[in-house]
Amino acid sequence: MSVHKNQEKSMPCETQKEKEGVGKQLYKHLMSGINHMLPFVIGGGILMAIAFLLDDYSINPDNFGMNTPVAAFFKTIGSVAFDFMLPILAGYIAYSIADVPALAVGVVGGYIAKLGNSFTNITGENAVSGGFLAALLAGFAAGYLVLLIRKAASYLPESLDGIKPVLIYPLFGILAICLFIFAVNPAMAALNNGIIGFLNSMGGSSKVLLGCVVAAMMSIDMGGPCNKAAYVFATASIASGNYEVMAAVMLGGMIPPLAVALASTVFKRKFTDEERKSGIANYVMGLCFITEGVIPFAAADPLRVIPSCVAGSVVAGGLSMMFGCTLRAPHGGIFVFPVVGNVLGYLIALAAGSLVGMLLLGILKKDKTPC
Repeated sequence: MSVHKNQEKSMPCETQKEKEGVGKQLYKHLMSGINHMLPFVIGGGILMAIAFLLDDYSINPDNFGMNTPVAAFFKTIGSVAFDFMLPILAGYIAYSIADVPALAVGVVGGYIAKLGNSFTNITGENAVSGGFLAALLAGFAAGYLVLLIRKAASYLPESLDGIKPVLIYPLFGILAICLFIFAVNPAMAALNNGIIGFLNSMGGSSKVLLGCVVAAMMSIDMGGPCNKAAYVFATASIASGNYEVMAAVMLGGMIPPLAVALASTVFKRKFTDEERKSGIANYVMGLCFITEGVIPFAAADPLRVIPSCVAGSVVAGGLSMMFGCTLRAPHGGIFVFPVVGNVLGYLIALAAGSLVGMLLLGILKKDKTPC
């Protein structure tokens, strides 16, 4: 009788968990992809930064990072690691949703989202790349597609159970995710192109405002579509001989991890023990221009972390443009400071933005209390 009463008492709690389950499950799947992706981003980003440090810019400015054999070695390895970022993100989101059978489906979906135009001859038209956002959608779509396929396959004879994981799930799952990516890639590319067009229209009106906008975009989604659009715009500006945009963009990407790292050191009560340990790693990531290290902090407390980081990036990007700072390298963080124009102004902008972000985090975040 007492057992029955205890079960009845536990039912409202279980019902409440079920109601909260959708959001928490989506968050868990997303973080599975991000946590597995970060080592590729961090390792690849640092190796690419080392390549710029070891290279000689004067040999061939257009090939900076690959001019010397040693630099080319590090740049190649770093680029290979970076190339795995989107497939791993999508693959492990799918894996979190539908276990091992969804891993291959998600990886393929993320890879197609990354390549895009490589499928021109197959589709008969320009299959544009949807980039990060398409890979993110591919991961969730892959997981739930495999769940649907598994449900449909449950009606097949039991004698076929042995071939379902190795044949039915990957075959139909990969086919379905390819069709999905082909459908969403144009829309995702149109979104990125629209953002880039907007940035181009601002170029002649106000350099300082442009610096604030592109730096904020680097910080607002920390590796997402806004971040990627600003980065693409900056690299295109380098190709056209405008090196000021890249300077503001790199600062915008460096500020969030540095602001979080400083805040976790100065305002220790605002962070858990685990967050303070992760904060130390963000010193390195910030200095190496790896914004993605802030994603776990932003995901845990978006309403305080994101605005604080964006504000710091805005200050840094605006000051960079105001000081006329330039940057010819598309990656590298502190390792490419030797090729920064007006390095003193650049350091001032970096310090100011980091301090603004740190102070806002200290003001906005609540004290962490023991559970």
